Amino acid sequence: MDVEIQNMVATTYIAKKLDLNEIAKALPNTSYRPNLFPGLVFHINEPKAAFLLFKSGKVVCTGAKNIENVRKAIYTLCDILSEKGFKVLRKPKIEIQNIVASANLHGNLNLTKIAFSIGLENVEYEPEVFPGMVYRMEEPRVVLLLFGSGKIVCTGAKKPEQVMEAVKKIRRKLEEKGLLM
Repeated sequence: MDVEIQNMVATTYIAKKLDLNEIAKALPNTSYRPNLFPGLVFHINEPKAAFLLFKSGKVVCTGAKNIENVRKAIYTLCDILSEKGFKVLRKPKIEIQNIVASANLHGNLNLTKIAFSIGLENVEYEPEVFPGMVYRMEEPRVVLLLFGSGKIVCTGAKKPEQVMEAVKKIRRKLEEKGLLM
Protein backbone atom coordinates (compact mmCIF):
# COMPACT_ATOMS: atom_id res chain seq x y z
CA MET A 1 0.00 0.00 0.00
CA ASP A 2 1.60 3.26 -1.18
CA VAL A 3 0.67 6.46 0.68
CA GLU A 4 2.11 9.83 -0.29
CA ILE A 5 1.37 13.29 1.07
CA GLN A 6 0.70 15.63 -1.85
CA ASN A 7 0.02 18.91 -0.05
CA MET A 8 -0.18 20.46 3.38
CA VAL A 9 -2.12 23.63 4.15
CA ALA A 10 -0.99 25.55 7.21
CA THR A 11 -1.89 28.87 8.78
CA THR A 12 -0.05 31.27 11.03
CA TYR A 13 0.08 34.90 12.07
CA ILE A 14 3.38 36.63 11.30
CA ALA A 15 2.42 40.16 12.41
CA LYS A 16 -0.40 42.17 13.96
CA LYS A 17 -0.96 43.71 10.53
CA LEU A 18 0.69 43.70 7.12
CA ASP A 19 0.85 46.48 4.54
CA LEU A 20 0.19 44.40 1.45
CA ASN A 21 0.68 47.31 -0.95
CA GLU A 22 4.20 47.88 0.39
CA ILE A 23 4.99 44.15 0.38
CA ALA A 24 3.82 43.92 -3.25
CA LYS A 25 6.20 46.77 -4.16
CA ALA A 26 9.12 45.25 -2.22
CA LEU A 27 8.86 41.65 -3.42
CA PRO A 28 9.10 40.41 -6.99
CA ASN A 29 6.72 37.74 -8.23
CA THR A 30 3.77 38.74 -6.07
CA SER A 31 0.19 39.04 -7.15
CA TYR A 32 -1.98 41.52 -5.30
CA ARG A 33 -5.28 42.67 -6.74
CA PRO A 34 -7.40 43.72 -3.74
CA ASN A 35 -10.39 44.49 -5.96
CA LEU A 36 -10.47 40.75 -6.90
CA PHE A 37 -9.11 39.03 -3.77
CA PRO A 38 -8.05 40.48 -0.39
CA GLY A 39 -4.83 38.45 -0.14
CA LEU A 40 -1.39 38.84 -1.65
CA VAL A 41 0.01 35.74 -3.37
CA PHE A 42 3.72 34.99 -3.07
CA HIS A 43 5.74 31.90 -4.10
CA ILE A 44 9.12 30.56 -3.06
CA ASN A 45 11.08 27.78 -4.73
CA GLU A 46 13.03 26.33 -1.80
CA PRO A 47 11.16 24.69 -0.25
CA LYS A 48 8.48 24.93 -2.90
CA ALA A 49 5.47 26.70 -1.38
CA ALA A 50 2.87 29.35 -2.04
CA PHE A 51 1.55 31.89 0.44
CA LEU A 52 -1.54 33.98 0.84
CA LEU A 53 -0.78 37.01 3.01
CA PHE A 54 -3.60 39.06 4.51
CA LYS A 55 -3.70 42.54 6.07
CA SER A 56 -4.57 40.96 9.43
CA GLY A 57 -1.09 39.38 9.54
CA LYS A 58 -2.51 35.95 8.78
CA VAL A 59 -0.65 33.74 6.31
CA VAL A 60 -1.84 30.58 4.58
CA CYS A 61 0.95 28.33 3.32
CA THR A 62 0.27 25.62 0.75
CA GLY A 63 2.29 23.31 -1.45
CA ALA A 64 4.73 21.77 1.00
CA LYS A 65 4.63 17.98 1.35
CA ASN A 66 5.81 17.60 4.94
CA ILE A 67 5.70 19.47 8.21
CA GLU A 68 9.41 20.31 8.14
CA ASN A 69 9.05 22.00 4.74
CA VAL A 70 5.98 23.91 5.94
CA ARG A 71 8.07 25.23 8.83
CA LYS A 72 11.06 26.04 6.58
CA ALA A 73 8.81 27.81 4.06
CA ILE A 74 7.13 30.01 6.67
CA TYR A 75 10.47 30.85 8.32
CA THR A 76 11.88 31.68 4.87
CA LEU A 77 8.94 34.01 4.22
CA CYS A 78 9.55 35.73 7.57
CA ASP A 79 13.26 36.10 6.77
CA ILE A 80 12.51 37.59 3.34
CA LEU A 81 10.04 40.10 4.77
CA SER A 82 12.35 40.98 7.64
CA GLU A 83 15.25 41.59 5.21
CA LYS A 84 12.99 43.99 3.30
CA GLY A 85 12.33 45.95 6.50
CA PHE A 86 8.94 44.57 7.51
CA LYS A 87 8.32 43.80 11.19
CA VAL A 88 7.32 40.14 11.41
CA LEU A 89 7.73 37.30 13.88
CA ARG A 90 10.81 35.16 13.22
CA LYS A 91 9.28 31.86 14.35
CA PRO A 92 5.49 32.12 14.44
CA LYS A 93 3.18 29.38 15.74
CA ILE A 94 2.12 27.18 12.81
CA GLU A 95 -1.09 25.15 12.58
CA ILE A 96 -1.68 22.44 9.99
CA GLN A 97 -5.23 22.87 8.68
CA ASN A 98 -5.41 20.16 6.03
CA ILE A 99 -3.33 17.37 4.58
CA VAL A 100 -4.07 15.93 1.14
CA ALA A 101 -2.59 12.53 0.41
CA SER A 102 -2.90 9.83 -2.22
CA ALA A 103 -2.80 6.09 -1.75
CA ASN A 104 -2.91 3.00 -3.90
CA LEU A 105 -4.53 -0.19 -2.58
CA HIS A 106 -3.18 -2.17 -5.56
CA GLY A 107 -6.51 -3.75 -6.36
CA ASN A 108 -9.77 -2.96 -8.11
CA LEU A 109 -12.77 -1.67 -6.22
CA ASN A 110 -16.46 -2.21 -6.99
CA LEU A 111 -17.68 1.14 -5.73
CA THR A 112 -21.38 0.24 -5.91
CA LYS A 113 -20.89 -2.79 -3.64
CA ILE A 114 -18.67 -0.76 -1.31
CA ALA A 115 -21.25 2.03 -1.02
CA PHE A 116 -23.93 -0.43 0.14
CA SER A 117 -21.55 -2.42 2.32
CA ILE A 118 -19.93 0.34 4.38
CA GLY A 119 -23.11 2.31 4.99
CA LEU A 120 -24.85 4.86 2.81
CA GLU A 121 -25.06 7.44 5.62
CA ASN A 122 -21.34 8.27 5.17
CA VAL A 123 -21.14 7.79 1.40
CA GLU A 124 -21.81 9.90 -1.69
CA TYR A 125 -21.66 7.98 -4.92
CA GLU A 126 -23.09 9.27 -8.18
CA PRO A 127 -20.99 7.71 -10.96
CA GLU A 128 -22.73 9.74 -13.68
CA VAL A 129 -21.58 12.95 -11.92
CA PHE A 130 -18.18 11.94 -10.48
CA PRO A 131 -16.24 8.69 -11.04
CA GLY A 132 -15.19 8.34 -7.40
CA MET A 133 -17.00 7.52 -4.21
CA VAL A 134 -16.83 10.05 -1.37
CA TYR A 135 -16.57 8.39 2.03
CA ARG A 136 -16.70 10.54 5.15
CA MET A 137 -14.83 8.61 7.81
CA GLU A 138 -15.78 9.46 11.37
CA GLU A 139 -12.56 8.34 13.08
CA PRO A 140 -10.16 9.73 12.10
CA ARG A 141 -12.30 12.56 10.78
CA VAL A 142 -11.23 12.64 7.12
CA VAL A 143 -12.78 12.37 3.69
CA LEU A 144 -11.67 9.59 1.36
CA LEU A 145 -12.25 9.59 -2.38
CA LEU A 146 -12.18 5.99 -3.57
CA PHE A 147 -11.79 5.09 -7.24
CA GLY A 148 -12.41 1.81 -9.06
CA SER A 149 -8.68 1.56 -9.84
CA GLY A 150 -7.91 1.15 -6.13
CA LYS A 151 -6.54 4.67 -5.84
CA ILE A 152 -7.59 6.85 -2.92
CA VAL A 153 -7.33 10.54 -2.13
CA CYS A 154 -7.48 11.45 1.56
CA THR A 155 -8.23 14.98 2.68
CA GLY A 156 -9.05 16.67 5.94
CA ALA A 157 -6.32 15.16 8.10
CA LYS A 158 -4.36 17.47 10.38
CA LYS A 159 -1.56 15.00 11.11
CA PRO A 160 0.23 12.52 8.80
CA GLU A 161 -0.63 9.73 11.27
CA GLN A 162 -4.34 10.33 10.60
CA VAL A 163 -3.79 9.71 6.88
CA MET A 164 -2.08 6.39 7.58
CA GLU A 165 -4.74 5.39 10.10
CA ALA A 166 -7.57 6.19 7.65
CA VAL A 167 -6.00 4.29 4.74
CA LYS A 168 -5.24 1.25 6.92
CA LYS A 169 -8.76 1.34 8.32
CA ILE A 170 -10.49 1.46 4.92
CA ARG A 171 -8.21 -1.25 3.54
CA ARG A 172 -8.95 -3.51 6.52
CA LYS A 173 -12.71 -2.86 6.18
CA LEU A 174 -12.63 -3.64 2.44
CA GLU A 175 -10.57 -6.82 2.94
CA GLU A 176 -12.85 -8.06 5.74
CA LYS A 177 -15.88 -7.68 3.45
CA GLY A 178 -14.09 -9.20 0.43
CA LEU A 179 -14.36 -5.96 -1.52
CA LEU A 180 -10.69 -5.47 -2.43
CA MET A 181 -9.88 -7.55 -5.52
